[in-house]
Amino acid sequence: MPAPIAFLFPGQGAQHVGMGMTLARAFPEAAAAFEEADQAFGACDGSARRLSQLVFEGPEDALVLTEHAQPAILAASIAALRVLAGRGIAPQFVAGHSLGEYSANVAAGTLEFPDAVSIVRERGRLMQEAVPVGTGSMAAILGAELDVVARACQESGGDEVVSPANINAPGQVVIAGHTGAVKRASERAKELGAKKTMALAVSAPFHCALMRPAEERLAPRLRALPAHAPKVPVVANVDARPKHDALSAIEALVRQVSAPVLWQAIVERLLADGVRTFVEVGPGSVLSGLVKKVARGADPTIVKFGAPEDLDGVLAVCST
Repeated sequence: MPAPIAFLFPGQGAQHVGMGMTLARAFPEAAAAFEEADQAFGACDGSARRLSQLVFEGPEDALVLTEHAQPAILAASIAALRVLAGRGIAPQFVAGHSLGEYSANVAAGTLEFPDAVSIVRERGRLMQEAVPVGTGSMAAILGAELDVVARACQESGGDEVVSPANINAPGQVVIAGHTGAVKRASERAKELGAKKTMALAVSAPFHCALMRPAEERLAPRLRALPAHAPKVPVVANVDARPKHDALSAIEALVRQVSAPVLWQAIVERLLADGVRTFVEVGPGSVLSGLVKKVARGADPTIVKFGAPEDLDGVLAVCST
């Protein structure tokens, strides 16, 4: 029996003007996905604004806004997914980094695509509104393990919030919280041996306690969505465990707003479940790089699909 395949979906930060455009021009199913996203996006506020125009043409300063970037990445990811599905390429597991978990749930059939577009636009708006601009920030801590980063945060917080937000790979942890506390924790991490720290260009401190107001406001809206049992397991950010039923999958989406993204643990779980082929579906290639760092020694096959020229490579590894 062939080893299982996992589809991985990117999160915020993967967006760029023009993503998915060549797919939409080359494949009718990708174009149809963007049309579906346009209808859902406009329905959010009763406008005739087209998400696809923003994705394909920009401007970039509008695309990077959280409430635009999140549905844009979702749309580009599902457009790519539809192309693969049309060629009979299907995963046995799905996972997504932060926002990407919504794409994963669409892929698994937990959520309908239009509902996902609407809710992630709302998610982006609520996350942005939770913390005034400038009050919070995020930083990458490189070359230090999680226990060192957690210690740096604990010793630097004081009366402010700072904590690990994305545990991405060995030696790659992102922290989030109040701007001053993030700066202090970054400096302390270097004193404790971190090789490098880097402030991230983000609009809010995601996946930390400062996001709890957004989580509380989003929760009833998420729980009200029609949801179905996933057709394949969705390995969740919040606990790196596969979700097999609709309730568990939705509750994982609720909790991940303020909880850290356990990406390293997700990849380790997929490897433990026998996955040896990973397909990054959607814009960017960040997740492919993280899988390589986590899966050292396991020698997995990692391919990405975000443009027509990627298709032959995916077919070659997924059709054997």
